Amino acid sequence: MLSVRERSSPNHDSRGEAPNIPRINMLVLHYTGMQSGEAAIERLCDAEAKVSSHYVVEEDGTIWRLVPELRRAFHAGVSCWQGEHNLNRVSIGIEIVNPGHEWGYRAFTEAQMAAVEALSRDILSRHRIPPHRVVGHSDIAPDRKSDPGELFDWPGLARAGVGLWPEPASDITRRRGHGVGVLEHTRALANLGAIGYCVSAADPAVALAAFQRRFRPERWDGLFDGETCVRLAEVRAAVDFSRAEGQTLLRRH
Repeated sequence: MLSVRERSSPNHDSRGEAPNIPRINMLVLHYTGMQSGEAAIERLCDAEAKVSSHYVVEEDGTIWRLVPELRRAFHAGVSCWQGEHNLNRVSIGIEIVNPGHEWGYRAFTEAQMAAVEALSRDILSRHRIPPHRVVGHSDIAPDRKSDPGELFDWPGLARAGVGLWPEPASDITRRRGHGVGVLEHTRALANLGAIGYCVSAADPAVALAAFQRRFRPERWDGLFDGETCVRLAEVRAAVDFSRAEGQTLLRRH
């Protein structure tokens, strides 16, 4: 049985009123971006801060529940995914203790990732959250967030059944730095949007860099090189498959 400690945050409210309560269909993973886990938990439980998450996972693997899952926590902020806004209403948020890029970003510990995996699987056992709706904070707010970042073990989570990680083609790195034509660039932009990123026509590089942090973590320069375009096509195919499976499950229920 999953071991979860309780620490109540006052920062939450209703997801909605019956009969219009939305189904929880998204899991958002964050890093705390503060100098210690204790400081992060104190802030998430501070009524004046007006921020919170449903769970916090410390570096030693300790899991804290701050907000009941059926309540809306304040973790996503101004965000967008697949053209949808107000994501706090439909999501569960997990904050993972890490100082982040501002305070000395480092790899997540094995104990921590094991706890994140167990907690995520526990959440998915209660809510029909499809793989393409398991996201990082930077996926849904790329213009202002970079967490959980390029050191986060998305491949390991996907192997455990949490989220998406299509294996890259064996020769994909050969295309790194190769330029792309107009048609390939247009197709890559369409793939970025189809995956779920809310692409700004003025600055698509912001969303692309978030995609790279997640799916090509060796390099996140926001450039549409050949490798990135191939990776976009791979991830879009995985997302399309996830959506089709999700629709089949909904029809069965």
